[in-house]
Amino acid sequence: MSETAAPATELASQYIAQVTGDLDANLKEQERISAEIASLQEQLAALQHDHGVLVSMQQALGITQARSGPAAESRSAVVPSPRRKKAAAAAGGKQKTRKATAAPAKKAPRKSAAKTANAAKTANTPKAADLTLVELIRRHLAEQKEPRSAAEISTALGQAHPDRDISPKVVRVTLEGLVAKSGAERSKQGRSVFYSAPAQKDAPAPEAETQAETTTG
Repeated sequence: MSETAAPATELASQYIAQVTGDLDANLKEQERISAEIASLQEQLAALQHDHGVLVSMQQALGITQARSGPAAESRSAVVPSPRRKKAAAAAGGKQKTRKATAAPAKKAPRKSAAKTANAAKTANTPKAADLTLVELIRRHLAEQKEPRSAAEISTALGQAHPDRDISPKVVRVTLEGLVAKSGAERSKQGRSVFYSAPAQKDAPAPEAETQAETTTG
């Protein structure tokens, strides 16, 4: 009986260890996917914001073009006025009326030009809030001279952009995604993990090239 019970107990312990490991892996995978979903939702919100800004600009430009049409028609209506002067040479009052109707056509281009300038100013004022979290992290890493941890990066971005909800978990997942795509570098110091911008391969210095030419000559 004891010999039969021993293998059964060992087999049960193996199943328990396997189930415990699978459960732990499952929870970690759920955490990773939840963080990715949060990051994607934030990117989607930024894109929706950009879409709203572009639609409002398109509508503004469409209104400007629609209002510039009557001005063009009024100009074309004023063009044949010299021909009418010959037919109405005796009617001086009619000529005064034509001058009065031609005056508003000169002011129309100023209004349309002002609206076009305002639309151009709106197009040239991108805000940091429109940038995705990936772009913000890349810029932050490029500005740092030393590697930074995910917590430090999350704190710095939260202070720089208080209007955005930047969580350390999402920042860590985004950093790991950048590392996987060679968009960032990861290093360890003990148990701590630090991230930095990818190292750029510098061109050979002029002195090194000169030495190489001298040795070959």
